[in-house]
Amino acid sequence: MRLTTKGRYAVTAMLDLAYHSQKHPVTLTDIATRQTISLSYLEQLFARLRKAGMVKGVRGPGGGYTLSRSAHEVNIADIIEAVDETVDSTKCGGKSNCHNDQPCITHDLWMGLSEQIRSYLKQITLGQLLERELVSEVAKRQGKQGEHVIELKPLQERKTA
Repeated sequence: MRLTTKGRYAVTAMLDLAYHSQKHPVTLTDIATRQTISLSYLEQLFARLRKAGMVKGVRGPGGGYTLSRSAHEVNIADIIEAVDETVDSTKCGGKSNCHNDQPCITHDLWMGLSEQIRSYLKQITLGQLLERELVSEVAKRQGKQGEHVIELKPLQERKTA
């Protein structure tokens, strides 16, 4: 199966967004911090996700991103496709030209596997993933790790320290 970092990061970022945007929009900086994904890479992914109508931006103070529709309406296969990824197990990218411009001997086998994987991912929604206990536990832990607590000491303590 050929699923690159782009597809994996898109799914990870969308699940993070689905979890954390239930009360307010989420910034890409927050997602980048929690998921250790480059901010510039996230910006590229979210441009594609926005174009596909999966997320919407909220401007102004307290702005960020939210899902465009319910988490139960967003399936994993659509996220992967939105960032121009394919779930493909073939050597030829499904073009049937894997052996001297003809299908190879195992072409149908790998095409069938690709379809099974795509079908499986099409059946799973962000909402279903949010209902999983482990997802909730990990999201809470990552949220705490992303919080930056700054302890401010009175000016006198700083001078003597």
